[in-house]
Amino acid sequence: MKKTLVIFAHPYFEYSTSNVELVKIYEGVENLVFKDLYEEYPDFHIQSFKERKRIRDYERLIFHFPLIWFSIPPLLKLWIDEVFDMTWTTEKNHPLQNKDAIIIVTVGGKAEHYTPQGMYETTIGELLRSLTLSLKVNQIEVKELIAVHNSDDLTKEELTQISEKIKRTLNIS
Repeated sequence: MKKTLVIFAHPYFEYSTSNVELVKIYEGVENLVFKDLYEEYPDFHIQSFKERKRIRDYERLIFHFPLIWFSIPPLLKLWIDEVFDMTWTTEKNHPLQNKDAIIIVTVGGKAEHYTPQGMYETTIGELLRSLTLSLKVNQIEVKELIAVHNSDDLTKEELTQISEKIKRTLNIS
């Protein structure tokens, strides 16, 4: 498995039965480091230089978070604003170049609500466009976007199936 950094951002993690279960897939995985932004930066004072140094060491980034009001959590947005450096995009071998990313987003709503014809008249991909564009500009290839719909009401069996899908995507046995 590629050397992987999981950037987890959930402001109400302890109340999310789905995410409490899903993050267990990262436990004990070789070459994988799990970072909970809300645990590490409860005051929202991100140590940009430390994060920029850390991010250089990884080949893959996993962004794991809930959809909050049709967007990414505020601390994840701030982390990107503070850590990604626009001057990097002009450098020949910048720290984010040639990495790949996987986005795992938990969504309280049903999948059919997130279609052009659905209740919200948009897709999860469109709602996350600012994140995927930020990654693309920094030459990070998004390999997959996994949307976990109806996340507040998933059964144990459904969570197991989703966990297995994520493990296959990450090549975790």
